[in-house]
Amino acid sequence: MRLLKALGVSLLSLQAANAVDYTPLQPPSYPLAVRNPYLSAWMPGPFVSNLTASNPQFWAGQDLTLGIMARVDGQAFSLLGLPSPPAGVREATVSNAQYTSTHSVFSLLAGNISIKLDFLSPVSPSNYLRQSLPFSYLTVTAANTAGESVQVYVDIDESWTGQSGSTAANATKSGQTSVFQLSVTGAGTYTQNAMDQALWGQAVFASRPSNSSTLTTQSGSAASVRSLFVSNGTLSGFTPAYAAKDVVAIAQDLGSVASTASVTYAIGYTRDAAVNYLGNARASYYSATYKDSISAVNHFLDDYADAESESSAMDSNIDNKAASTAGANYSDIVTLSVRQAYGAADLTIPADTLDTSDLMLFLKEISSDGNVNTVDVIYPTFPIFYVMDPEYIRLVLEPVVRYLETGRWPNSWTIHDIGSSYPNATGHDDGKAEQMPVEESGNLLILAYAYSRASNSTTWINSHRSLFQGYADYLVTNGLNMASQLSTDDGTGPLPNQTNLAIKAAVGLTAFGAMFNEQNYTNIGLDHANQLYNNSLATDTEKTHFLLQYPQSLNGPNTTYSTTFNLYGDSLLGLNTFPSAA
Repeated sequence: MRLLKALGVSLLSLQAANAVDYTPLQPPSYPLAVRNPYLSAWMPGPFVSNLTASNPQFWAGQDLTLGIMARVDGQAFSLLGLPSPPAGVREATVSNAQYTSTHSVFSLLAGNISIKLDFLSPVSPSNYLRQSLPFSYLTVTAANTAGESVQVYVDIDESWTGQSGSTAANATKSGQTSVFQLSVTGAGTYTQNAMDQALWGQAVFASRPSNSSTLTTQSGSAASVRSLFVSNGTLSGFTPAYAAKDVVAIAQDLGSVASTASVTYAIGYTRDAAVNYLGNARASYYSATYKDSISAVNHFLDDYADAESESSAMDSNIDNKAASTAGANYSDIVTLSVRQAYGAADLTIPADTLDTSDLMLFLKEISSDGNVNTVDVIYPTFPIFYVMDPEYIRLVLEPVVRYLETGRWPNSWTIHDIGSSYPNATGHDDGKAEQMPVEESGNLLILAYAYSRASNSTTWINSHRSLFQGYADYLVTNGLNMASQLSTDDGTGPLPNQTNLAIKAAVGLTAFGAMFNEQNYTNIGLDHANQLYNNSLATDTEKTHFLLQYPQSLNGPNTTYSTTFNLYGDSLLGLNTFPSAA
């Protein structure tokens, strides 16, 4: 019995000693390399306590190989992504995991020294070049050293290409930068695998030596390449023809580190043709300046200091403003959301002309059905654009509005999306997109007004006034007495006279009225709001809550409830369609 108690105390002490400090909290998943729908690598939060043996995952859940080790005075330590490390490798101890708006940082102890793995995915809305580059940084820092000899090792494999067995690899030296490129042999443009990874681009892995490090590379089987590093602390430079499951690896010898030393890697995925818009290829914005992956990743590494400086300032600003607005819990959510929001989008220009004045943003409906620029996905995304750079509201609406103005969409309400499967934004000329007439018509008008208000510009909205008026007219007729239809709240299914939809229609009408000083539309929106709230059409008798549907008779014998989040736009934009009591 005493032995069991002693073992219990020892186990508790060991758990306490190995406990990870999560700052500010442990999220469901940490963004590692998250820049667009096809560069989207994450580390699930529950995996962090076993970080050394855990693989990152693509957003859809499949594993991505990213093996990281450090060698300290001849002893190798696994840091991340080595479920079956070579013989003689010890596990480093994870002490802290932290996230900000742009960084995910993991701190580990490897023997007597501290090692940080800093994953930086820049978010730079106003710097279109920086924002469009499809790469993320990994900086490995050795600290609290006292002259120990330190080497760092990182590898990836063809899991980043979306398939196995048809991979072509290329190893290149460009100045001081070593670059590996992995691509799928014979992949068709715009093809992807069953788990939403692109097949037609290139996985790119690169690094360059610091002022005090020596860089070596190698490719081959994971067992042989990793074992060589464990034994020697360097790699051979041998890059044979790629075989299935091979790794491509870059090691850096930091030498004897007296206090602190760092090396930086780039991981990315490039696509020459990023999006198919109505049969025309759109390229990533950076393509106007950097014509190939090697020159682009070289610039990306050159830009590290400036990107890091901007990111640090942004992290602090977002955290402070969010906390001062609604407290630490709110700030924790906002900071975690930033990379996720921008990581669903591609900033593009025409691939044929590379005209940087013809900008469009394409947004993938991730974790759903993969639609392109879904209007009721743009709507809940717009607040971050509204705050960070309102031009993004216009940029993401531009491909939708241009398609609608071709006349190829045959219906009198706003389209749900401009393509069933990203990255093919080919429209719905047959009119058979998912039908959300009131939802999307109200969304488009509110979004257009939000852009105009935040940008203090009427040029864009005036150029599309006729289109917007058609959707406002639709809401005049169909915004209060509506047929059974879907809303963005798919869980309710199609219903007639949904309260939340009627609220959106009323706010959409006042938004149109505010955009163009059309008081008659504003008055209709206000009248709808008056009926819904003041006259209790869509509330219970005591006005304690809104109903799911109106009138009350549609709700059966029991009163229903609705979370009327569509009041948010009314409040944010100061439209005052509904009284504050609502």
